[in-house]
Amino acid sequence: MKKEKYSIEFVMGNASQQSLWRMLTDSTMMEEWFAVKVRVIDSKFYTFTWEENVQKVEQTIKKPISQVRYSWLAEEREGTYFEFKINTLELSSEIALEVIAFSAPDEKDDAIFLWETQVELLKRKLGV
Repeated sequence: MKKEKYSIEFVMGNASQQSLWRMLTDSTMMEEWFAVKVRVIDSKFYTFTWEENVQKVEQTIKKPISQVRYSWLAEEREGTYFEFKINTLELSSEIALEVIAFSAPDEKDDAIFLWETQVELLKRKLGV
């Protein structure tokens, strides 16, 4: 089934860009909110483990303190990725996290709910 790209933005309040960046890119910090286990191989290949589910990605874009993209390596996920962008909101100067990802059209609501849940945990870990 064809996957569709979607984007959601989360206001991260007074979180520092540096702290948020570490939570999005450091394997130990990612284990705090994103996956049960995160392993890095050769600095750009990652293995994420959630219970019995193991997925491999390649970090294909890394612009320090602003953008990181993880491209899925599984055949059924070919051409898809998830990406984090750190933005500053113009009016309030608050930090915002944009999540760009892919899902099947009939799974989009569930995927967004999962991201909302994960980012809520991320916010708690950041003290936001």
